[in-house]
Amino acid sequence: MAKARTGVRAVGAVLVVALGMTLAGCSSTGGKRAEDARKAAASQGKSTVSTPRWTFAMVTHSGDGDTFWDIVQNGAREAAAKDNINFVYSHHDEAQQQAQLVDAAIDKEVDGIIVTLAKPAAMKSALERARKAGIPVITVNSGSAESKEFGALTHIGQDETVAGEAVGTELNERGRRSAVCVLHEQGNVGHEQRCAGAKKTFEGRMTNLYVDGTNMPDVQASIVSKLQADRDIDAVVTLGAPFADTAVKAKQDAGSKAEIDTFDLNEKVAAGLKSGDLGFAVDQQPYLQGYEAVDLLWLFKYNADVLGGGKPVLTGPQIVTKDQAAELEDYTKRGTR
Repeated sequence: MAKARTGVRAVGAVLVVALGMTLAGCSSTGGKRAEDARKAAASQGKSTVSTPRWTFAMVTHSGDGDTFWDIVQNGAREAAAKDNINFVYSHHDEAQQQAQLVDAAIDKEVDGIIVTLAKPAAMKSALERARKAGIPVITVNSGSAESKEFGALTHIGQDETVAGEAVGTELNERGRRSAVCVLHEQGNVGHEQRCAGAKKTFEGRMTNLYVDGTNMPDVQASIVSKLQADRDIDAVVTLGAPFADTAVKAKQDAGSKAEIDTFDLNEKVAAGLKSGDLGFAVDQQPYLQGYEAVDLLWLFKYNADVLGGGKPVLTGPQIVTKDQAAELEDYTKRGTR
């Protein structure tokens, strides 16, 4: 049986937030005044700094329609407005094309680059070119192991292996015995690390199921087939919020009683947790990934600051259950969780 929980439980290393230590010394009144001033400036389309109008480019491995990256962009754009940054976003789910987008940003002589390393080998030469051009780079979301080697200032995201291990532990606490981990993007090293981490700590049996994440009907059919073929499966773990709802539908089609759990959080996932359609979610706080990436590039350009001390700046994982769904629902609706 699942154990009762209260509050959002942070797993792994403590989140490091830029400027958090300095802000901690401010009074609540001072903090409110600063927040009011920030909101007033934002409402008038003004930044809250007097630094030059730098241009930062973010290039991710996102496919079309992935709501996770909408949340990342929301954070990045909010920080960009505050920091007087011209923020430019582009993406491609094929690694070679993503690398070409980084090359294009370098050719435009942007002042900073934020990039994901879902398929690191294909991105190495592009990051080397950015280094030679003197353009600072921060990696986000994926590629923490390669970030420093490739010359990035720091990496912002969750440790995917640690996140996977947290899932395996959570499944144990829920009494699960047979789970399937659904990988929707073959070749994504972060996805492999998640499932491997979960398998490491899970005391039951865990198998991987590879699906074509660009084709939701295929994803649903593949999960249905797996659940019908193995009635012992009592947990399905998806690696992205958009796939959780599809897994719920597949469970219904298959007549299965398996619990559906997922990585990442959005409005639909929060609603699923609240209704009981989903068991738990692993939140890596994508809004923070976008916000902190822009903010840390600005700090580097303005003051040569580098956060993390050579280690990744962790934004997760956090295990979110039905107990926290109502608390987070408003944030998911506004696109910040």
